[in-house]
Amino acid sequence: MIAQDVQEELSPAHRGLRTMAVYYGCDIPEDLYYHPEYDSWVRFEESDSATLGMTDVAQTAAGKLLHIRFQRIGKRIKAGRSAVTIESAKWVGPFRMPFDSELLLTNQETFRQDLLIANRDPYGAGWLVKVHVLNPETARDNLLSGAEAVAELQRKIDESEIRCFRCVDDPVPMT
Repeated sequence: MIAQDVQEELSPAHRGLRTMAVYYGCDIPEDLYYHPEYDSWVRFEESDSATLGMTDVAQTAAGKLLHIRFQRIGKRIKAGRSAVTIESAKWVGPFRMPFDSELLLTNQETFRQDLLIANRDPYGAGWLVKVHVLNPETARDNLLSGAEAVAELQRKIDESEIRCFRCVDDPVPMT
């Protein structure tokens, strides 16, 4: 589908991904899983681990990040509970886990060097946490992927009248 403001194509920053939908400037990689209510994406990996981050829609709605605080590594986090607290120009709130997990790694050092990394690259260098999935057989139950995820995120974009953008400022260290 190609229109003046709506395109489905590969974004230059994500040409290495297999399939990418772009809707009103918002990247939606179709090879990820999404929890639309929590505005999060999930990339499942080997050994029952997963990497998670905020969606392009979420980083746009939040605006420039001002501060980010991660839970401690090793902490077990129940579904619906916060792994990260995010403060931005427009919003302060939790980054909720879509399934029970144990925190293996945070992207704290990257955010310390460049606080706007999730605003620039939400699906790449701007990931938030890596976790051990505690119940891998049910972890995908509340998640969407592929065309279903794209349709739901497009609905959310339309409903909220979001037009995605990327911060182009120089890297901002976290204070």
